[in-house]
Amino acid sequence: MAERVAEAALPAGVLRFGSLGSGSKGNATLVSDGETHLLVDCGFGLREAERRLADLGLHPRQLDAVLVTHEHGDHIRGVGPLARRHGVPVYLTPGTWASGRLGELPRRHWITPQARFAIKGLTIDPVTVPHDAREPVQFRFHGGGGRSLGVLTDLGHPTDHVAGAFAGCDALVLECNHDVRMLAEGPYPPRLKRRVGGDWGHLANAQAAALLARLGLDRLQQVVCSHLSEHNNRPELAREALVPLLDGDESRLKVARQDEGLAWQLIG
Repeated sequence: MAERVAEAALPAGVLRFGSLGSGSKGNATLVSDGETHLLVDCGFGLREAERRLADLGLHPRQLDAVLVTHEHGDHIRGVGPLARRHGVPVYLTPGTWASGRLGELPRRHWITPQARFAIKGLTIDPVTVPHDAREPVQFRFHGGGGRSLGVLTDLGHPTDHVAGAFAGCDALVLECNHDVRMLAEGPYPPRLKRRVGGDWGHLANAQAAALLARLGLDRLQQVVCSHLSEHNNRPELAREALVPLLDGDESRLKVARQDEGLAWQLIG
């Protein structure tokens, strides 16, 4: 299990993030400035989500909101149960809500893509992305001191719009879903291979590297490889694709794993 750092032990006012886990079996990312606590997606069942939150030093009732990127099960499995049991507000697009997959949400707030909004001390830019969902978005977070974090975990290909929206981040959670060769030679049926590798599916390692090169690396302190496929990728392949863009500095690159997630990361 990855080393965990309690939220209470971290300095207030500093933008930080962590992962409950990332992959095809469940995704959830925590973003905080020490006073505002946001969860991006919750693809784990209620008890598992509660346990993983506790590992990062938080109780669900400390969450100010859950932000939903889209309606796929590995991103929403625990959203409804968490919201209903603990009274957590949920922010999502009307299209995601119209999927009918989230159940009752007692405290629901609409997200308008490309329309900035704020939750307490954090400002959020919701960004439209190409993915096979009704109205998917990803998020860029702005905290105190001008620092920003991009969470970009599900998109089929890197558009100019996406590149512009995430340029100049101080830290980035970036999808590295598959290696092209492993996907082609792997166990998925042809239809699923076409879906994953298509323009509305998921980013390959090489696509993630190409996007990263467009975003500007001058401010970038950390990159976290996320949403790795357990069948079609390996952490070392994702690292191999991205490390050359970071001047070979592997300390700037981490992997959010399915079973362990990722401990709190501070953005200086």
